[in-house]
Amino acid sequence: MPVVDIADVPIHCNLLYPTETAAREAPRGDIRLSYCRACGHVFNRSFDPGLTAYGHDYEASLHASPRFRRYAEALAARLIERHGLTGKKVIEIGCGRGEFLELLCAMGDNSGIGFDKSYTPAGDGACAGSRVTFVPEFFDQEHAQRADLVCCRHVLEHIERPRQFLDTVRMAIGDERRTAVYFEVPNALYTLENMGIWDLIYEHCSYFCAPSLANLFTLSGFDVIETWTGFEDQFLCLEALPAASPVSDPPAAETLADTEALVQAFPGRYRQTIDRWRSRLTELAGRDRPVALWGAGSKGVTFLNVFKATHEIPYVVDLNPRKHGKHVPGVGQPIMAPEELRKCDPSAVIVMNPNYRIEVQEQVETLGLSAEVISV
Repeated sequence: MPVVDIADVPIHCNLLYPTETAAREAPRGDIRLSYCRACGHVFNRSFDPGLTAYGHDYEASLHASPRFRRYAEALAARLIERHGLTGKKVIEIGCGRGEFLELLCAMGDNSGIGFDKSYTPAGDGACAGSRVTFVPEFFDQEHAQRADLVCCRHVLEHIERPRQFLDTVRMAIGDERRTAVYFEVPNALYTLENMGIWDLIYEHCSYFCAPSLANLFTLSGFDVIETWTGFEDQFLCLEALPAASPVSDPPAAETLADTEALVQAFPGRYRQTIDRWRSRLTELAGRDRPVALWGAGSKGVTFLNVFKATHEIPYVVDLNPRKHGKHVPGVGQPIMAPEELRKCDPSAVIVMNPNYRIEVQEQVETLGLSAEVISV
């Protein structure tokens, strides 16, 4: 069932480009979002994995934000308590720069192994020291080893064949029935219901709701313990244990009724949201002082590219120091540190994630700026 088409978007929102020209010439692709009425899965039917390239220039860490760090610390504490992770072994698939794995190991006196093709040392002091080992490769069955927890956060939505990937994880666990797994993905229901449309990016070929995610794990031989939402409902979380054998029952149709209703209403609401923000940007651009955007991650890159907003939003800010001096894929604006906003004295700062609004408001005030802080 077709949902919405979004043409000519950057393949990667989190690649760092050294120049404006390189950023403007970033590879592009199309999103043709579709919905499976049988299982509730939302996916990009135009996704081509051959266009993606995850390497050392890929930078998606959110840990520069105090608000996000508090979330990560609370999640680590929850997993440690629920699964008795003290003096145990943890594997994280798609660990990024390893901040969350280091948290799990430091808070629970655990040892850890992180797998990520784009891994490079953070250079700011690993809190878990020698307890953590990083492998700059994609995880596969060759890396199978015993672990007490297998963690995978914001990776599954990037994988073209998620069932095949989960089958690999299940085979890697083998006969060890006590190994817990924790997966976290963007929450498709949040996107559909709250119009979180700036999370619709090419890298995300899959969008999961709770029934479709639980069904996928059941099909791959896991007993789902619990699904819940986190980070103000933006994330969908799942805990499971290995099952004796896979089950092939799809989710009941009635559990998908709410999802399908949201899918059917989405195209019209998507256009309304775009039109509303296009009008708002025109109004903001008419002010006597410039506009800045706070958040050069996926949401910000998508927002800027949808509106081709190089004139309306000349300044882009991010807390992550590894992004400073780099350029936004597709549109080319340089990414600044917050302190640089003093030079341009913006009339408004657009915050790409409402979860960070209070944090940004406080920093804007600390900088001595009178800018209006606007949540998307």
